Amino acid sequence: MPELPEVETTRQGIIPYIDQQIVSEVTVRQPKLRWPIPDEIQQMVGQKIESVKRRGKYLLLETSQGTALIHLGMSGSLRVIDAGATPDKHDHVDICFNNSKAIRLHDPRRFGSVLWTTKNPLKHKLIRSLGPEPLSDDFNADYLFSVSRGRKVSIKQFIMNGHVVVGVGNIYACESLFMAGISPKRLAGKVSKARYEKFVAEIKTVLTNAIKQGGTTLKDFVQAEGKPGYFQQQLNVYGRADEACNQCGKAVMQITQGQRSTFYCSQCQR
Repeated sequence: MPELPEVETTRQGIIPYIDQQIVSEVTVRQPKLRWPIPDEIQQMVGQKIESVKRRGKYLLLETSQGTALIHLGMSGSLRVIDAGATPDKHDHVDICFNNSKAIRLHDPRRFGSVLWTTKNPLKHKLIRSLGPEPLSDDFNADYLFSVSRGRKVSIKQFIMNGHVVVGVGNIYACESLFMAGISPKRLAGKVSKARYEKFVAEIKTVLTNAIKQGGTTLKDFVQAEGKPGYFQQQLNVYGRADEACNQCGKAVMQITQGQRSTFYCSQCQR
């Protein structure tokens, strides 16, 4: 599933091709995604893309008339193509521009979304209750320690809650917990302030490195120009069950938490 680094990599990849460009056409081949694509998406035609932003895992294509909200879902990718290129199976939406380029949503599972709002996109019902961005100053140890008090959920599930902080998905939660030396099974309310200091720092480092590497390609993700992400070459625990820990040599463990696979080292993480 594309997580924050993959979405941010996509944002950076499409900006050179669509920022300040005029939308010439919006082609919807399959309107039945996670939510039906509204007919109002055609209001983009003739409008200039004034900014390309990201909030959590949502891409925000802003015009003077409204904003397109794009989510890649479980298996989606947004690729830069030549406008008019022959679509393949699962190529559901094209947004074309006057520079003869287009961005194409490819989404085999159809869990992604393309929505339209004429109001402040940050007030949209899917966005307004999201937690702080993990790379922002608002995400810090004081905040995380405060909101974790009394919480009896595991630290792994806690940090993956989008109302606590956005975009720390399964891969990056596992990796950040390993780097911070915190067991994914430890209760969020039992983690000390000092350990949250370390954890926050490692989350920011892991996500920053992942963005620099173009994200992580495990199954479906590719960058805007069709290239894979390379961060998987730096993974310490994720997907490495029964392999030797890079730090201590003990076998990496795999358990299930909240219906998601968790990878960790029982020796290095306490």
